[in-house]
Amino acid sequence: MANRAYASIWLRNFSEETLLESWEQFLRTVPFSKERPGFGELVIRAIDTAETPILEQDLRSGEYGAEVLIDLAREYIHIDSSYETQAWWDLWVYDSRSNGWELKPQPLAINCYGDEFDDGLSQEHGHFLIDAGFEHLFTGHAGLLGFRGTAGQYGEHPEEATFVALMSQPENLRAYHEKTCENIRKLYDWMARVEAALPVERYRLWSEGEANFEARMEEILAGR
Repeated sequence: MANRAYASIWLRNFSEETLLESWEQFLRTVPFSKERPGFGELVIRAIDTAETPILEQDLRSGEYGAEVLIDLAREYIHIDSSYETQAWWDLWVYDSRSNGWELKPQPLAINCYGDEFDDGLSQEHGHFLIDAGFEHLFTGHAGLLGFRGTAGQYGEHPEEATFVALMSQPENLRAYHEKTCENIRKLYDWMARVEAALPVERYRLWSEGEANFEARMEEILAGR
């Protein structure tokens, strides 16, 4: 299974009294896909992740914004609860069939955690946790991008070997670098909007495959 990329965000003075307003302001920063705007669901859980949701609302029938989620959640605001939703944003994706790039909707999973939910899950994962999509959309495949310049570890897999061969052509590698950098900048731009909208104490960009995901992205941005 492909590795995922995440953003964890912690706020100053986060409490039950500020949760609803903070979550609304955060939701208003989400960079919706042009093709698939709006949030697709709302799931509210109490106590911990193993509990049956106290509310599950399917919102895929329309283009629902932050105000709809806030109205639905208003009577369920507690510091021991979590609030989950899904959306889509546009990222550059490589199409091996056409050897080209497409700006396509990619899924987002967005969670808000009260401080007392699931034994303080927010301490580790943030008051807001974003599953931003596949890690390789921000780091590339096979170690081709940045200063590493090595792809040997993937060469035995036929599909990876074909991909690496395509990227050995300078124009293909240049496009790969440019599109990946655009995805990275989009993630950083989102974090900047969050910082402008909310009292962010800190945020962390991380992934399942990279020991230091943010450093890897900075390396790619600095590469040529």
